[in-house]
Formats: sequence, C-alpha cells, structure tokens
Amino acid sequence: MSEHTHEHKSHTIEYMVVFVVLAALTGLELAIPGLKTEYYLKATGLVGLALSKAFVVAYFYMHLKEEKGWLRFIAALPILAGFFALVLILESMFR
Repeated sequence: MSEHTHEHKSHTIEYMVVFVVLAALTGLELAIPGLKTEYYLKATGLVGLALSKAFVVAYFYMHLKEEKGWLRFIAALPILAGFFALVLILESMFR
C-alpha cells in the first residue's frame, strides 16, 4: 500500500495580507463621505470599494481562486446584477 503524504501549506501570511488590504479599503470607505465632491462621485467610489472588498473576500476566503473557470463565472453573476442595478440607478439620477 502506498502512502501519500500531503504537506499542509500555511496561509497565515496570505491571510494577513488580505486583512491589510481589506482594512485599507475600509479606511478609504470611511474617508470618502468626508470629501468635498459631487454626490454621485462619492456613491460610485463607495460602490466600487464595496465590490472590490466583496471580490477579495470571495476570491481568498471562499477559495474561488482554486475553483474552475465556470464556477468563478457563476459566482460573478451577482456582481454583474449589481453592476446592472448601479447603471439603472445612475441613469434614473440623471433624468
């Protein structure tokens, strides 16, 4: 009987980098409302940062980076729906 040994790879450094990235994106989210700029620019920036954070969480913590391409596409469908909703909201704001 052959034994297969699998070494466990530590993800500590990777998860710490992801934590720092998420913390930095959160810091940006907290800074955006204080900017003296147009409302739609603030809203677009906040939505973009939220989508970025959702992608990072899904890619690393939900292990999408290890999945096949079709499963990544299925996971991206809600993001596409959110983008479509954003376009509709922005379109209604500028009528």
